[in-house]
Amino acid sequence: MEWWLGYAAIGAAVGFFAGLLGIGGGAIMVPLLVMLFEAQGLPREQILHLAVGSGMAAILLTSLSSVRAHAARGALRWDLIKVMTPGILVGGLAGSAVAGAIPTRLFAVLFCAVVYIASANMLLERKPMPSRAAPGAASMFLAGFLISAASAFAAIGGAFMTVPFMLYCNVPLLQAIGCAAAIGFPIALAGTTGFIISGLAHGGLPAWSIGYVYLPAVMGIALTSVLFAPGGAALAHRLKTRTLKRIFAALLFIMATKMLVALW
Repeated sequence: MEWWLGYAAIGAAVGFFAGLLGIGGGAIMVPLLVMLFEAQGLPREQILHLAVGSGMAAILLTSLSSVRAHAARGALRWDLIKVMTPGILVGGLAGSAVAGAIPTRLFAVLFCAVVYIASANMLLERKPMPSRAAPGAASMFLAGFLISAASAFAAIGGAFMTVPFMLYCNVPLLQAIGCAAAIGFPIALAGTTGFIISGLAHGGLPAWSIGYVYLPAVMGIALTSVLFAPGGAALAHRLKTRTLKRIFAALLFIMATKMLVALW
């Protein structure tokens, strides 16, 4: 029972922040799942893979609840979501498939540099040119590919790159958060598929696992995340834009710093 309570607590936090900021919650879920899996005595050499795969699978349900809440408030740009989704699907599969091809520390340094720059721009409130708009279909495909590949590889929600990209294209912040929530679903779908396929090739996984997706954790997280996501979305539409930007920028710094500290 204590494990189910732990999964439910993780789901509540993930769901709330998914609704508030459009994040998938991987940066929150993975470290906590690693601790719970280790306490449960799951195979140590597979704990991180199980945490990432399970986190990706949980995001599938969390993002749906968050998207529904933002859609009810008219905060989705389906025109942008449609042109980015094909690149997201391809990028997610590619990122999860080549997760071990790039040296982890090198990737972390490069990725965190981008994150720091994006969060600094938000804190300093640097505004894009008034005439700047979303690029063409080919560029949006590429943006979706890069965001999804990095998300699957680094086990983070796509919002950490999607929201700054949308703001760069002069998309209003609430719409950027709504689009990030919607884009989180195809990112999680592609990433989950990749971790299931890669996990099925390895033996010795715990019971109730499908590849690197541990079903009890996914179900426990999903039960509460879908309940708390609408509350986060409602709060997002009440807070001032500057406040939301500062919250998001702070999470960007924390996520990037945590990644670097964990590797060193």
